[in-house]
Amino acid sequence: MNKNIKLAVAALLIGLGIYMMFFTRETGWGVVVFLLSALPIFLYFKNENILLAFWQMRKQRMETAADYLKNITNYRTQLHKTQYGYYHYLTGLTLAQDSPAKVEPLMKKALEYGLNMKHDRAMATLNLAAVAISKGRRQEGQKLLEEAKRLDTAGMMTDQIKMMKDQLKMPSMQKHMHNPHMRQRGKFF
Repeated sequence: MNKNIKLAVAALLIGLGIYMMFFTRETGWGVVVFLLSALPIFLYFKNENILLAFWQMRKQRMETAADYLKNITNYRTQLHKTQYGYYHYLTGLTLAQDSPAKVEPLMKKALEYGLNMKHDRAMATLNLAAVAISKGRRQEGQKLLEEAKRLDTAGMMTDQIKMMKDQLKMPSMQKHMHNPHMRQRGKFF
């Protein structure tokens, strides 16, 4: 739903509540309708599809979370500016296992738009570090890992950061991989 429609519904409910309280003398119902206007105002700032996607991700249901995010057809008209980063962040997290190549631009956009929580910024930075390491950009990956470690004040991602650092210490497999069929051959065959 368009964010401006939510504000129009809230204004309509506020007007109806005031009308009921002062003109029809139904103060009880007027207060109830007036309080109900808080729901569209809340949903103006926190989109329902993003809230439902967060709920599904908490339950480890990535496909359902991706379905909720697909309901957002145009994020600029449906979301408040503070939600742009979280839309890209959640979309990147849902695509992380299936197509890791699409994660990097989404996480960069999420960090550009801004994420409110430090652990969300740390997770986005950790995903960017994983992409950089997998593409062979070891120095960039190291810098991103240090930034993710700095942002992770609660210590929720220490295991993942340690695992990524261990992965950085390992030599690149592409340089040291040999053809297994060539090992048994002699000099002349």
